Amino acid sequence: MNAFKNQVAVVTGASSGIGKACSYALAKQFASVCMLGRNINELKIIENKVSEYSPSSKAVQVDLFNDSEIHESIEFIKREYGKVHILVHSAGLYSTGSIADAPVQDFDNQYKINVRAPYLLTQKMLPIFDREHGQIAFINSTVAMNAKKNLSQYCATKSALKALTDSLRQEVNAEGIRVLTVYPGRTATPMQEDVCKREGVAFNPDAMIQPAHVADILVSALHTPRDAEITDITVRPMKAM
Repeated sequence: MNAFKNQVAVVTGASSGIGKACSYALAKQFASVCMLGRNINELKIIENKVSEYSPSSKAVQVDLFNDSEIHESIEFIKREYGKVHILVHSAGLYSTGSIADAPVQDFDNQYKINVRAPYLLTQKMLPIFDREHGQIAFINSTVAMNAKKNLSQYCATKSALKALTDSLRQEVNAEGIRVLTVYPGRTATPMQEDVCKREGVAFNPDAMIQPAHVADILVSALHTPRDAEITDITVRPMKAM
């Protein structure tokens, strides 16, 4: 299947986890993937691997804390590709702590990466979005709908991201742009490994969702014929943890 041939896909958080898996999955569908992330060394490795399927894919180093770097990455996309068809927001930041003790700075940092950065990227990319094939996907988390103790900051930002996404869908639907949110449960990513470490439990990736499977589900949804729109997908491990 090569439904994304001649389309441009931008993926944030592309150097690891679900973002990395989405970059591979989209490239294998022959999309030109612009991979955004902080770890340029890892991004270059991914770029070399996906070039087998998509020679026009590019790795772009960007720190989502830095507005000027975000703007520079968008200018690069404009120069290199001219138009965007798919935008996948996968970058995320996570920290733990009770409301009584968690530093407010941690909350600010999570807000900047989990909410503000996707807002700004989307806002600045909308003018170059293809109205015939445009799709925006947000990788959220099941905690957006089921908050956990000692995760108030992270849960709050993911709930805010859900609200942002739902509003965006209503704003751009008439323009032909589809908006999808994927809510994965525990997924075998470096972030989840850190989560397990903080919880004091063993990291067992075999009992979790694999990032490649989340990416496959996303790509399948993006393939949906244009007379329909999938708005929300919840994915959880088959066995309760």
